[in-house]
Amino acid sequence: MYADIMLAVDLVAPETQTKAVSTAIALAKTFGARLHVITVVPDYGTSLVGGFFTKEHERQALEATNKALHDFTAENLPKEIKLQHIVGHGTIYQEILRYAAETGCELIVMASHRPELEDYLLGPNAARVVRHARCSVMVVRD
Repeated sequence: MYADIMLAVDLVAPETQTKAVSTAIALAKTFGARLHVITVVPDYGTSLVGGFFTKEHERQALEATNKALHDFTAENLPKEIKLQHIVGHGTIYQEILRYAAETGCELIVMASHRPELEDYLLGPNAARVVRHARCSVMVVRD
């Protein structure tokens, strides 16, 4: 049913990812699917803020995140799962949607925290992914 599954992880709060990771592993094993594990380095949002950082800083942040993602998958995913690592850079929900489309994923699995008032007003990344994805999305709450 699913040949390609995207697992979006937040490396800033890895303790909130446990149930989503377990769910993605179970689905990948059940369907023999490849997991495309993505994390996103947010951009600075405006050129004014970005102007205070060098391109070298951006490169270092992406390299550190790539290493952290590989470490995370080595610790949390079984070796027999087919795996692709993706480090996006930009707006979190847009990068998840872009890479899901690029890789042909039929399902996106991601964690979500309990909504608070500001989430209802602004909309968390999970809600934006659900609203705009062209594939199925499974939001897993811990």
